[in-house]
Amino acid sequence: MKPAQMERTPFADLDRQPREMTAMLLAALDEMGRHPEIRRVRRTAMDALRPEPGWQVLDAGSGGGDVARWIAGEVGPAGGVTALDYSAAIIAAAVERHDGSNVRYTTGDVSAIDLPAGSVDGVWCERVLQHVDDADLAIAELVRVTRPGGRICLIDTDWSSLAFDGVPPALARAVVAAMHGRLTPKQVDMGRTLRRRLVGKGLTDVSATPVTCLFGDPGSAAVVLPMVNAGVPAEVWTTPPGVREKWFSHVDEAGARGDFLAVLTIWTVTGTVQEARRQY
Repeated sequence: MKPAQMERTPFADLDRQPREMTAMLLAALDEMGRHPEIRRVRRTAMDALRPEPGWQVLDAGSGGGDVARWIAGEVGPAGGVTALDYSAAIIAAAVERHDGSNVRYTTGDVSAIDLPAGSVDGVWCERVLQHVDDADLAIAELVRVTRPGGRICLIDTDWSSLAFDGVPPALARAVVAAMHGRLTPKQVDMGRTLRRRLVGKGLTDVSATPVTCLFGDPGSAAVVLPMVNAGVPAEVWTTPPGVREKWFSHVDEAGARGDFLAVLTIWTVTGTVQEARRQY
């Protein structure tokens, strides 16, 4: 099953983008991974997953592999990480950055994982489910490959929480509405649904932590929020003529005044797989 929104959301299928777009999106992923707010989200998630030495972990939707290599350091030489991503271009980039840790890179589909049942001790799945056709099917696969007693950690965005200050509210709402399904996934509330989805799959010890990311200037916001990034090509915008220019004018003015603000909530949800309630 291919990710949803392939014709609308570039991150949903990097391999179908023009080469220049793919390079830009790969760079964007790298920059996001270095952003202090994304690092804070990941630290919260890692503290909740608690990978142990010797664990085998699946990083489902591994991107450039930075988290997979981080987890490899946590599980030590006796453990290992399978870094799975749908994009061959991303996996190739991850292999180029390999640091010698015990990570195996592979292309694959989170909704049809080529691993035996119960073969991993833990799963990390970050900002992936918002892009797939059927999140519950993908979660069922994550549960299937995790052993009883293993841990699953899901991280995803609640795009409906996105809010701005310092710019005209009506203009901000119009821009955000136009971008959903194009520069951001159509599944705007995925983050807040993760707890319910894990409970529905029979996991226990389910914990959910909302991390509100704060961006106090346009440059910081542009790393994570495409509608604030002037480098995103104008042709992919779906706003009426003149709206994009008006929007960036207000964003720049708010940045110059020092009163620009954007907030976005990303959820980290973890749970334990139980034998009696395994889903296949």
